[in-house]
Amino acid sequence: MASSSKSKRNYDVFLSFRGADLRNNFVSHLYTALNQKGVYTFIDSEELRKGDQISTALMKTIEESCIAIIVFSKDYASSTWCLEEAAKIMECKEQRDLMVFSVFYKVEPKEIRTPRESYNEAMVRHEFKFGKDSEKVKRWKKALSDASDLFGWHLNEGDESKLIQEIVKEISTYLAQTYLHVAKHPVGIDSRVAELKSMLNLKSHEDVVMVGLWGQGGIGKTTLSKALYNAIFRQFDGSCFLANVREASKNSNDLVPLQEKLLYEILSLQQKLEVPSVDRGIILIQHRLCHKKVLIVLDDVDDLNQLKALAGGHNWFGNGSKIIVTTRDRHLLTSHGIDQAHVYEVKALDNNEAHELFSNHAFSTYQKIEIKTDLVSKFLNYVRGLPLGIEVLGSFLCGRSEHEWESTLKKLFKVPNSKINNVLKMSYDGLETNEKEIFLDVACFFKGRNSKYVKKVLDSCNLAASIGLEVLIERSLIKKERPLIKNEYIIEMHDLIQSMGMEIVNQECQDNPRGRSRLWQYDDVFDALSSDEGDSAIKAIVLEPLERKELSIHPNAFKKMRSLRLLIVHNVYNSFEGPILLPNKLRWMKWDGYGPWNPHFSSGPKKLVRLDMRNCITRVIKLSEDFEHLTYIKLSDCESLVSTPNLSCTPNLEKLKLWNCKNLVEAHESIANHDKLQVLHFKWCPELRVFPNVLESKNLRDLNFSVCSKFERFPVIPHELGCLKKLSILHTAIKELPTSIENLVSLEEMLLDICKNLVSIPSNIYKLQRLQCFKSAFGPIVFPNLMDLVNPCMKVGLSNLKVLDLLNCNLSEVEFLEDLSCFPLLEDLILSGNNITSLPTSISKRDRLSILSVSYCHQLQEIPKLPPSLYLLFANGCESLQTNGHLTSIDQILIALFFSLKERCQSGFNQLKTDLYLSWLQRTYMTSFLD
Repeated sequence: MASSSKSKRNYDVFLSFRGADLRNNFVSHLYTALNQKGVYTFIDSEELRKGDQISTALMKTIEESCIAIIVFSKDYASSTWCLEEAAKIMECKEQRDLMVFSVFYKVEPKEIRTPRESYNEAMVRHEFKFGKDSEKVKRWKKALSDASDLFGWHLNEGDESKLIQEIVKEISTYLAQTYLHVAKHPVGIDSRVAELKSMLNLKSHEDVVMVGLWGQGGIGKTTLSKALYNAIFRQFDGSCFLANVREASKNSNDLVPLQEKLLYEILSLQQKLEVPSVDRGIILIQHRLCHKKVLIVLDDVDDLNQLKALAGGHNWFGNGSKIIVTTRDRHLLTSHGIDQAHVYEVKALDNNEAHELFSNHAFSTYQKIEIKTDLVSKFLNYVRGLPLGIEVLGSFLCGRSEHEWESTLKKLFKVPNSKINNVLKMSYDGLETNEKEIFLDVACFFKGRNSKYVKKVLDSCNLAASIGLEVLIERSLIKKERPLIKNEYIIEMHDLIQSMGMEIVNQECQDNPRGRSRLWQYDDVFDALSSDEGDSAIKAIVLEPLERKELSIHPNAFKKMRSLRLLIVHNVYNSFEGPILLPNKLRWMKWDGYGPWNPHFSSGPKKLVRLDMRNCITRVIKLSEDFEHLTYIKLSDCESLVSTPNLSCTPNLEKLKLWNCKNLVEAHESIANHDKLQVLHFKWCPELRVFPNVLESKNLRDLNFSVCSKFERFPVIPHELGCLKKLSILHTAIKELPTSIENLVSLEEMLLDICKNLVSIPSNIYKLQRLQCFKSAFGPIVFPNLMDLVNPCMKVGLSNLKVLDLLNCNLSEVEFLEDLSCFPLLEDLILSGNNITSLPTSISKRDRLSILSVSYCHQLQEIPKLPPSLYLLFANGCESLQTNGHLTSIDQILIALFFSLKERCQSGFNQLKTDLYLSWLQRTYMTSFLD
């Protein structure tokens, strides 16, 4: 099946206006503004309007638009053309869900509604021409009256450009409530949607109706529910389509995110509600939605608890609400109280529909190949109207010769029982080796995972992931879902296709899992690892049970697994304490388990690319020159780790992360001059004390010593490190920063929070011209002045600094802020909790400053004139603050700034920052004003 045939929307907006009044001014500017925002807008030409009769083509254009804007001007009603447009628009509003807005351009709505003045004169002329009792004139009058009551904008003598921006914003917001994409070719949808609309009784605004869509996998339940959603969702106060409920709620705890998403989408919240438990979520849904008319689609439900948590009863929702559930289990609907009259069985396509859908997929417009009619019929008979089978098989045959069609058909008939699983497998059989390997890995391990992560895993295994995934998408074997940033997406695969892939692996060796290429079931993995009988056929093991499982790994379990390239184990306790030999061809290893673990490799070249181990290592892995492919090491919660491995034999290592290794004392000297190292993290390693004296890793871009509470000496940096952008040494025992800190020429972020032994910052910091964020909260430091830097050529200090956070730093003066040549781009200044008595008067000239916090500066006596750019001020807890001419009341300015910020936030201004500080301000300082 394909997407809903809801009226084709060829245009986003249709503009209706009196050309002589507005074509060359207001409407022209509005049209340009809409198109600049990507809103596809129809505006007719002057030639088109010649004559009195509106064209059929123009009527069709109105029908095929998503929104109509009627611009009422003084002489609008004098044009019969305009009146016909208005009547058609209002007709489409009622019959085709056309959204209509009005603009009252230098006229009042009451002039149109009654009508009066120019509108009355125009209607009198029309009555004289067509007759006072003319049905045409009556229809025009009704259209004008109805349109004048719609939401609209008024312009008398105001700013036209401002009004245009308001209109564009409203239209863009409306269009952002997008339809769901369903499929490429719409076939067999209209009649089914019409049947469901009748079953839902949409005209009733009293009853809450629950409808179930039931049928076998691949029959088109999800497709049909999306098409139905597209057709009706704008008729409700709020709507939500929860896809893949079964997959998203593998256990009861996973129902909480679904409850949060349901509330978030229906209530149009700016941030998700925190739902602590399923039971609390039930109460929240009942409380928040019981008075709202809502549309909810719960797609692919397979457990009664899912329905109880998301749509437990009719009384959860307001009058007129409609709840749609898709499932393979008809009894599930009965158990939830959905009577048989409201269960819709989704059936296969009939012969004509199947032929049309198959032709759309199997024959491209440029294809010259002729295929016999009887050959097409044989394929249609094979798939038996199953939409998924038609799509996959038709796409597979597209562009192939008749000989290839015949060969494929012969191959199909060799498959026993003619099941859809075997139809899908034909697409798999047409893949190259690289794509076959990727497909099986996705089917067995990576369905529902982020494409970026999957590509990293597959690429490390020497598979061409990017082109491979694209081929699988083209073959309809996987789909891109929920597009993310930077070309990332969630990899999804239909259940039947996934089952087909898993079955391919199971058939590799039916009686012995150790003879299969991939293992993912606990029993199979246990069988393979508890003995030394593993087979060379095994290429990948991924075990991620929801509940912790125990393994006792045989020391030679991996000895015969010479082809093993991927090992991912999560939530497993290994009870074996001795050394375990890993195969040299292993490329990706992630062991997030428990218990003793003593891995080592045999001699010879190693293929390992990534090593990620948590909570289990008993000794430093011995690295040698054979680890030339290793690019990533992460060791977490490894209490037995005392020193880092020697990295000199890992020439291509890019990332080393050591997190929460509580007994780690020493970092090997090889870290300090590694040529390829980009990320170096020592986080929550409280015993770390020994680090090389000199740091020369020229490609390092992220250095982190967070919460290494015994780390005292920061290394000297003898040469420029042109790549380092982020430095975090918060909560360390560092006593001073070397003057060579000036060699971090590309540093953008420096975090020094809770460094209680760090007394002063070297003046060389002013040379870091790319630094954007400096934070040194809760540390008794002295921030230097630019004049302390002996460099007469230095005109501007920290020229790119935007955030300066000196919270609770025991500062008594802030002379360094007086000099405007320092931090000219400063936006956020945090001075709260210090001993300052005043702020420099020059602060009024910092025209980029937007946020100033001086809360709990108990000795602060006054706040000078502030720059006009400031939109958020924190000044609570300042007992000595005096009222002056600039701030008549701190309370009043807080209230004013709060609502200013709220307005900016709602308009999309600096969204992330305003959301954060608005929430902070409301929660911490403004409660009494807002209650």
